[in-house]
Amino acid sequence: MSVRSAGGVAGQAGNSDALEHLARIGLIAYGLVHLLIAWLALQLAWGGGGQQADQSGALATLAQQPLGKPLLWVLALGLLALAVWQAAEVLRWRSGWSASGKARTKAVRKSGRAVVKAVIYLALAVLAIRFATGGGQNSSSSQQQTTAGVFGWPAGRWLVGIAGLVLIGVGAYHVHKGVTKRFLKEIDLSDCPPAATRLVTRLGQVGFPGKGVALALVGGLLVWAAVTFDPAKASGLDGALHTVLQAPAGPFLLTLVALGIAAFGAFCFVRARYPERT
Repeated sequence: MSVRSAGGVAGQAGNSDALEHLARIGLIAYGLVHLLIAWLALQLAWGGGGQQADQSGALATLAQQPLGKPLLWVLALGLLALAVWQAAEVLRWRSGWSASGKARTKAVRKSGRAVVKAVIYLALAVLAIRFATGGGQNSSSSQQQTTAGVFGWPAGRWLVGIAGLVLIGVGAYHVHKGVTKRFLKEIDLSDCPPAATRLVTRLGQVGFPGKGVALALVGGLLVWAAVTFDPAKASGLDGALHTVLQAPAGPFLLTLVALGIAAFGAFCFVRARYPERT
């Protein structure tokens, strides 16, 4: 199959009504995960924590609710649709890789972003399926085991450190994206009424920096694990939020982070209503 025909097939897949509806469900599911993490973080901040304040804790919380496991299957299906949608985006932009100048830069950037998003959505979908089938695992211990395994590779310590620095960079980009309102360039709000546009803008301005801070903290812990050569330091999002809690005025700082994560979750709900700008 040629690049052009592959792009055409990908475009048809990406524009499929069924896939678009499933992707909307996936965005709502993605938002729900963030709202649950924010709720767990607030509980942690004010002494009511039980579950881990991260993705596994959020899914475990959902699994314990009435009809929780069927909801997990719906969530997993939506996240898988999001992953397929992003994979289709990679193929759609592939034809631009051989272009020159700004067109090539845009195609490579869009493809790279789609690959990262597809991996994240797929990983969350697999995690949701595990909890739906009763095989969910503590994500902090899983990350520590993964980090310990990478330490055994040639230059593994450097790889962990680089991964941490990349996460810090992604977190900084999220903060920049929220502060500069760059996220508005990615969604088509032409049919959006003024009040809804203001809501989307405010949620993005709060949500992207909130998520960015959380990602940067997780990256910081990975870098610290690499520096100390101690995989136990790589404790994921839950460990990052505990680190915030231990800082001066920790409960208040953690509350601000939780509100930012909640705003990002609400942004995903609104984002499901509007198409992506090409």
